[in-house]
Amino acid sequence: MGFLHSVPAGIGPAVRRFGPSLLRLAVAVAVLWFLGRQVGSAPFKDGLRAVTWQAVVAAVTLTVLTTVCSAWRWRVVARALGVGIGLRGAVYAYYRSLFLNSVLVGGVLGDVHRGVTHGRRAGNVAGGLRAVAWERLCGQVIQALVTAVVLLTLPSPVRPALPYVLAGVAGIAACAALVVRGAARRGRSRLTRAARAVSADLRHGLLAPDVWPQLALASVLVVAGHTATFVIAARVAGSTAPLGELVALLMVVQTAMVIPLSIGGWGLREGAAAWAFGAAGLGAATGVTVATLYAVLMLAAVAPGAGLLLRDAVRRRRDPGQPGEPRRPDPAPLTMEAARD
Repeated sequence: MGFLHSVPAGIGPAVRRFGPSLLRLAVAVAVLWFLGRQVGSAPFKDGLRAVTWQAVVAAVTLTVLTTVCSAWRWRVVARALGVGIGLRGAVYAYYRSLFLNSVLVGGVLGDVHRGVTHGRRAGNVAGGLRAVAWERLCGQVIQALVTAVVLLTLPSPVRPALPYVLAGVAGIAACAALVVRGAARRGRSRLTRAARAVSADLRHGLLAPDVWPQLALASVLVVAGHTATFVIAARVAGSTAPLGELVALLMVVQTAMVIPLSIGGWGLREGAAAWAFGAAGLGAATGVTVATLYAVLMLAAVAPGAGLLLRDAVRRRRDPGQPGEPRRPDPAPLTMEAARD
């Protein structure tokens, strides 16, 4: 008890506020340090030297397509939840979030910025954050499914373990569904209200017959675009592995990138690439070089987001009341109850 009384009163809130960011930072630094000890700095330098203007143009072009598809997916989710947004505004906002994710710790702060900003303009911050969260989750689920299909059909070093991984994911999903369903039927706690909101979002929004096919198509196109960019990075970096094997390895790397433990994307991406390429006999150093080149190409590809953020800052400086990028309202329902009526 004496120890507890000796802890400063503000330590709890400080840990809750900064703990997750410090954890992400620590994990990313640890992974990069370990890679530096194992393969040295040469693979990172090789990735930087391998940049060509042709690769940059290809990455920028593919990123335009994937960003439009991602913005379309977000727009579909937002409309289903009653906080609609125009496609142009969604594309601009997505570019901002991609740039912020690529330079800040964790890889999710750009999405938080996107959700809060849109929620304020729509008059529903909670709804804006929920729309972004569902949009990201839908994309990750589809990516996991596509990865599973690829690994089942193409040779890869992790293929033997895939059935166990899928069984674990299915079990976790089933348990989560049971918890949500049970909590939604009982009590009035915060967990109960959240469970009911999740259930309502799924039943009356995301799983609607005219919604989920669009989400699936947009997500598949996004995965295809990112994979193509990764393949370009691998070829430019000098990898001569067969295309099928290369795609399987890169899908594994993309799955690891989803985990928000990075510094502007750096960390798990390079670690996963080193493991995957090393397990396939292509060399861990090659994997690090490919991941480094991919990171540089993507930073160049999302640079328009920096320009949009700068433009927003200039507008706010000139006119403090300027809300930023105008939003064209969609003919979406104002509430889920109105949609059901």
